[in-house]
Amino acid sequence: MSKHAASRTPSTSRAAWWIALMSAFAVFVVLAGLAYAVHTLRHPVVAPPLTPTPSPTVSSPSGVTTVGAGEAGDTDVAGATSHHRHGARHPKRATSPTSSPSAVPHYRFPIADCTATYGSTHHDYPAADMFAARGCMFVAPVDGRVDEVTRDDTWSSSTNLGADRGGRSVSLVGVDGVRYYGSHLEEVLSDIRPGTHVTAGTPLGRVGDSGSAAGTGTHLHFAISWPTPAGYWWIRRGTVYPQPYLNSWRDGGQASPVDEVVQARAAYGDDSRCHTYC
Repeated sequence: MSKHAASRTPSTSRAAWWIALMSAFAVFVVLAGLAYAVHTLRHPVVAPPLTPTPSPTVSSPSGVTTVGAGEAGDTDVAGATSHHRHGARHPKRATSPTSSPSAVPHYRFPIADCTATYGSTHHDYPAADMFAARGCMFVAPVDGRVDEVTRDDTWSSSTNLGADRGGRSVSLVGVDGVRYYGSHLEEVLSDIRPGTHVTAGTPLGRVGDSGSAAGTGTHLHFAISWPTPAGYWWIRRGTVYPQPYLNSWRDGGQASPVDEVVQARAAYGDDSRCHTYC
């Protein structure tokens, strides 16, 4: 029996060794877990606070500020909205005023209470020379805002500068987005100034022969064009023949030049260039 006991001794020793090893490993795991727990309690990991992403701020050319247009859509100065799925950060350019009337226009013949005659053509560029007696009243042909006013006659035959040819003049941007211009005036009425809002039929000035009309007979140079920055006299003096509209207004009609002005602007191209009789 002692012989069998002696043969079992190595197996018993190996089992005891494995038990001791596993016990030591278990103690190590427990101690490591306790150490990590203590470290976490002393130095907790705090997630940074969530900060909402600010909506983009879009400034329109007119100075109006729109918040959040980057996701909801771009709002142009005329109030139209264009929707996009991702990050639209800039407002659309304003549409041409001649293609987006702000009100239904009512038109009036531009010379009041006087006989006026005019031909079907005009030299060099589209316009109408409306011959009438001195002092007859030039009136607003439509509701709108006074654009440019020239009170001093600086024209000289020796220079014949294009900017001076109209003499005394008034231009008006109508509610239809079209600009109307009357020149060679005897006088501009004192209460007519740039930015003044007027209604159709409001007196603007009196027919005369200022500027290059000197010696040609008193008349109103009447012109239709699109709005431009100040001083673009080669556009202001006329880009569309006004005679068909004058005929309509004279007879009580309401023909509108809006569509023709839009087409003329597209055909003309760069506003900053004078094409003829410069």
